[in-house]
Amino acid sequence: MVERTRAVLYQGRDNLQIEEVPLRPLQPGEVLVRIRVCGLCPGELMDWYMAKKAPLTPGHELVGEVVEVGPGVTTFRGGERVIVHHHAPCGACRFCRRGDEVHCPTWRATRLIPGGLSTYAIVPPPVVERDLLPVPPHMSDEVAAFTEPLATVVKALRRAGLREGDRVAVIGLGVMGLLHGRVALRWGAERVWGVDRIPARLEIGARIGLASVSASEAVERIRAESEGMGADLVVVGPGSIEAIELGWSLVASGGTLLLFTPMPPEARWPVDVYTMYFREIRVIPSYSAGPSDMREALDLLARGLPVEDLITHRLPLEETQRGYQAMRAYEALKVLIYP
Repeated sequence: MVERTRAVLYQGRDNLQIEEVPLRPLQPGEVLVRIRVCGLCPGELMDWYMAKKAPLTPGHELVGEVVEVGPGVTTFRGGERVIVHHHAPCGACRFCRRGDEVHCPTWRATRLIPGGLSTYAIVPPPVVERDLLPVPPHMSDEVAAFTEPLATVVKALRRAGLREGDRVAVIGLGVMGLLHGRVALRWGAERVWGVDRIPARLEIGARIGLASVSASEAVERIRAESEGMGADLVVVGPGSIEAIELGWSLVASGGTLLLFTPMPPEARWPVDVYTMYFREIRVIPSYSAGPSDMREALDLLARGLPVEDLITHRLPLEETQRGYQAMRAYEALKVLIYP
């Protein structure tokens, strides 16, 4: 039994420490994994969101190797590579029965011990039962680490009702915006505009097949290139009122405004209800992902959806802070940590 693990302890934005953390013995239904790689999530840059959870060990985009299984676990064995979700639903409550798994009380209560940014972690029974996925033999750890973030994209585009032939605008070309663009194209979007203020990110968007548009020119360009209609679906990546307002100005009548990122609880967006009603604009939020989304994302990766070109940094656990700093400075897309 592994008795201790090295882990990142997040105390605040500029206060990350590496500590030795004790690990208790495995309980029935649990699995101990050695973390092979863990991605840094853009959501971990939201100081208001992280502050209410601190102190904690972040990290939930991980691939591990099974080290030990607890009593009653028969579906996994030592040495097996696995994709570890940090939450899992009960599968039986009212939320689960209607497909709203992220609102299941079990889903919200489950967590990794201590977290993905560690050398070892304990996976709780609900995850072991419903959302611990074997890595396909042909898939690298780096590709597999994209499963959870890609699952949130899959869920978001499904909730938004993306249809073949739709015209899509993606605001914000960080790694999550680029994944939205790639999946939209894979699912048959007629055209995907990538909107950002940073020239380097517009260049990346163009390289992967998006019609890159500067944010300052987005309304004029997208209207001109859509017969004055706008985009059938607008994905709002940044968690800001400014980004939502831009999305509102880009969405076509009968279209959908997809809110992918949360904002602080005090944020308020004054909705133009008159326009929303008569133009029948849908506003759809999407939060996290469930087991079916994880499996669909893994299938997309297994069938060759490209993601490795989005990796910009590969760092040891000790340089996690450097990874976050690169993300804040818009110097990084996907940062992978190797504990």
